[in-house]
Amino acid sequence: MYKVFKFKNMSQAAPYMDAQVFDYINGCESESFEGLSGFDLIAFDFFDKTAPESSEEKIMAYLDKEDLFFFCEDDMSARRVADIMQRQDTANTPHDRLLYEFFSKLLKGDGANLDRIEEDLNDEEETIMSGGDISADEVITARRKELLRLKRYYGQLSGIFDDICTNDNGLLSDTAVRLLTVLGTRCERYYNEVCSLQEIVDRMREAYQSQLEIKQNELMKLFTVVTVIFLPLTLLVGWYGMNFTSMPEIHWRFGYLAVIAVSIATVIFLIWYFKRKKWF
Repeated sequence: MYKVFKFKNMSQAAPYMDAQVFDYINGCESESFEGLSGFDLIAFDFFDKTAPESSEEKIMAYLDKEDLFFFCEDDMSARRVADIMQRQDTANTPHDRLLYEFFSKLLKGDGANLDRIEEDLNDEEETIMSGGDISADEVITARRKELLRLKRYYGQLSGIFDDICTNDNGLLSDTAVRLLTVLGTRCERYYNEVCSLQEIVDRMREAYQSQLEIKQNELMKLFTVVTVIFLPLTLLVGWYGMNFTSMPEIHWRFGYLAVIAVSIATVIFLIWYFKRKKWF
């Protein structure tokens, strides 16, 4: 038998289950896989992987010799389960095969989604490296959160497949074990791909930080040049600002023009010198 229930309507599952089993599931806060006496309990967090900002909702699957029940936290996860399972001949398909079909459809398109993320990351990396118009901080932070979420998702599914394929309760046929093992391998591959994408994001962050350091160094170099250019002028101002009466230049007719000429010549010389040294 196959059924889908929402957590808030979990009492609807009571007529189809042993009372003790129902009481256990009703109060259960499982986060992964549990193989108990006569049944398996699978719990994982589901979200729309094509929409990074979508919320996470828990899905819990109950499997025994004859039944496959899904318990969903809210409408989104319930619709997702219903969309997957409505394409299956639930009346004539073995419960373990239905479980495989569910996870198979759940993972469908994930490889293409990871390829799209990789292409986007490469484009964003090129834009950052070329100094393009992009908010690097926001992009890098958003990508890190997205990939961390995917890493947890594929990590939990990979662990679930490893546990369920031990088939300690004997609820799965050999064919189902083999098929679920294939899904477990696929999840491990997706997990490794996400780790590789995280390395790209780390490389983007390092490149961005290097660019910031280069810009800061250029700014400090500019401040240094300006300071050095105006240092002789500051010396002249301080020199002739002293209250001495025996300074002959003060009473010289062309003293003021001479100071201006020396100042301009000093500035021109220093600018020429720094350009020659390629500080400009």
